[in-house]
Amino acid sequence: METLKGQKKMRDNLVSVDFSWKVENFSKLNKFKHYSDIFSVGDYKWQILLYPRGNNVDFLSVYLVVAESSKLRPGWSRYAAFSLTLVNQLHPSNSKTLDTEHLFNKRGCDWGFTSLIPLNDLCNPSKGYLVDDMCIIRAKVAVHKAEIKIFEHQASSSAPIKPSDKKRKELESGQAILTIPDLTHVPPGPPIVKEPEDLSSPPLGELEDFRGLGKIEKAFVPLLDEVCSWHPSLIECQRKRSRMFTEWAFTALGRLLHFMKTKKVKDMTDEACEELKLLWEELEAFKFDLAWLEPSVQRALGMKKIVESSGKLKRLRKDVDALQTQTKRLRAELAVAEVNLEAAVRDLNKTQEGLDEIDINGELGYGRG
Repeated sequence: METLKGQKKMRDNLVSVDFSWKVENFSKLNKFKHYSDIFSVGDYKWQILLYPRGNNVDFLSVYLVVAESSKLRPGWSRYAAFSLTLVNQLHPSNSKTLDTEHLFNKRGCDWGFTSLIPLNDLCNPSKGYLVDDMCIIRAKVAVHKAEIKIFEHQASSSAPIKPSDKKRKELESGQAILTIPDLTHVPPGPPIVKEPEDLSSPPLGELEDFRGLGKIEKAFVPLLDEVCSWHPSLIECQRKRSRMFTEWAFTALGRLLHFMKTKKVKDMTDEACEELKLLWEELEAFKFDLAWLEPSVQRALGMKKIVESSGKLKRLRKDVDALQTQTKRLRAELAVAEVNLEAAVRDLNKTQEGLDEIDINGELGYGRG
């Protein structure tokens, strides 16, 4: 059974959702992994992924997953800050909550905690995590989204399980999002689903420190250095953010700059334009002042028409060349036909001269002797 609380806007243009999942008949779950129903945060669909017997460990493993990831378009990515809670049904203050942040994309469509709680503690009735063969997992997910619609939806008559007052205040104020929790003893699990890299993206390689703000893909650093020298506000607006948030912000900017640097006018197909739109939408969420960049992006998106016109021009030139060749051939055939016509007219006239003196309708007759 799932419970979804309405979305609300948070600072830094974040939108959050509380989602509670009652996992019933826990001891009878015979699948290696188990998914919750799909829930939405803004325009994006998510699920909780549960490993009831642990993901190759003796711990309960829980992850946040992008739902229907196979349908994601090339270049899709979304920054999300989230917490996953195993609710203690006997002593709510002992509920187990972990927080993290992740940039979800086709290369990493799930993230979470491989070791949330030891299975021995989970299955111990006195601990309060598994009651009447049911456990409750709660997710609070916050994503960036410009101009998002707010909706209210109640999927169940049951009231959602509330976190501790301290955790609730942290999440609603953004503290849990902007402060990276200490996960030394319970590291977030690596992505489970492996997807091929997007062809337009540079290969994942060496990371390099970018002006003390974080580790950024090495290929992006020269591009970022250049634009930040022109526009120092790009750095200033990120100084009060968490290190992870800043790394993802400049990674998003670097991805778009890399796209603009490596793509040629002829490459701006429908698919490339869609990818650029996604990169731009992702970048806008990080609240940079992008007035200097927007005209170039709009111009790049307009290149599609130029590419289409260029293709049409090539086709028209090919058609003209074919028609010119056909015209030359027809003119040559016409010249030959004119010569043949003149010869035929001469033969006609010569033959007709001998026939004009004879009445072809007259009697042949016979002599009188």
